[in-house]
Amino acid sequence: MEHQDKSINYIEFPLLKNEETKNFYGSVFGWLFEDWGPNYISFSGAGVEGGFNGESGTPVQAPGVLVVLYAKDLAGTLATVREAGGKILQEIYSFPGGQRFHFADPNGNELAVWTEASS
Repeated sequence: MEHQDKSINYIEFPLLKNEETKNFYGSVFGWLFEDWGPNYISFSGAGVEGGFNGESGTPVQAPGVLVVLYAKDLAGTLATVREAGGKILQEIYSFPGGQRFHFADPNGNELAVWTEASS
């Protein structure tokens, strides 16, 4: 795979809870993981490569970069996030062109999920 100049190449999140993180993102979004020691896991299957880094012990702080994921079934994804132990920070709301919600993962990272407006 050739890397694209001046593009997002990799996303890295803080990691506090290794197994909970893999279980959460695996069950909700189907991501795959590879362990790189006890405090680092990489993920694939998210549309961009990335990882969760617990090496520095840096606490999760908000606000930070907001990563926005896409889902065709927004309500179904919200339900799956809840079932997997995610904390809903903002219920589904509309914006021009679509709808989205915000959640916190097991580490406290805030992410959002969006979908297009219904036609």
